[in-house]
Amino acid sequence: MEFASFFNSLGTKVTIIEMMDEILGGMDVEMSAMLRQMYAKKGITFHLSSKVTEVKGNEVIFEYQGKKESVSGSKILVSVGRKPVTTGFGLENLGVELFRGGIKVDEKMRTNIPNVYAAGDVTGFSLLAHTASREGEVVVNNLTGRADRMRYNAIPGVVYTNPEISGVGLTEEAAKAKNIPVKVAKLPMSYAGRFIAENEGGSGLCKVIIGEHDEVLGVHMLGNPSSEMIYGACMAIEAEMTLKEMEEVVFPHPTVSEIFKETIFAF
Repeated sequence: MEFASFFNSLGTKVTIIEMMDEILGGMDVEMSAMLRQMYAKKGITFHLSSKVTEVKGNEVIFEYQGKKESVSGSKILVSVGRKPVTTGFGLENLGVELFRGGIKVDEKMRTNIPNVYAAGDVTGFSLLAHTASREGEVVVNNLTGRADRMRYNAIPGVVYTNPEISGVGLTEEAAKAKNIPVKVAKLPMSYAGRFIAENEGGSGLCKVIIGEHDEVLGVHMLGNPSSEMIYGACMAIEAEMTLKEMEEVVFPHPTVSEIFKETIFAF
């Protein structure tokens, strides 16, 4: 979606073929659908629930509901994710245990071999640069005698489209899948006056997920500059802050970040 956004902004005709029912799997589904609708209005064509079966030159052939269809373009971008590389540098000689293609580690980033630690994409868990940086800190701290552990419940994810989608913690869908009782509040980003001033004609959404003890479990935003604001939600989740505690935090005015606090008051 980031590359689609970029090429669309240059005036290039873009077609997206997605095997899943919605774009941006793993992000909040409601916001993913909103972003797709925004880009459909900008001219991007979407083929959801479609499986690519063949590429012939510049033609992409795919199946949708059992029928074959095709699109052509001057360039084809294949986005299939990435996976850890765990061979070629001696791990097999050490007997390091693997799990789902990555190096298996505990919360201190230790492998099954004493004094062998692993951090970053090679663990195969959260393949993000900022996650890798934190994992590296955990390794160094434990090696130098400072007790530390890696926690993944407050890792932010950002899609750098225009507008951006940012999220941290549980989504509604994840909570439902795990049978975690939650309450959800949401407000349009336009509720923040500065958002309107800086995003003329723009729309967006802020959604907050609260647990049964009124603790913040997840925050998801569609709209600029959500990537610059999501860290506040990360801190709230990391600190296990409650609704009442969040209500007492002073946010600067006028800022777009106020939307987080305003959504908290919507419960």
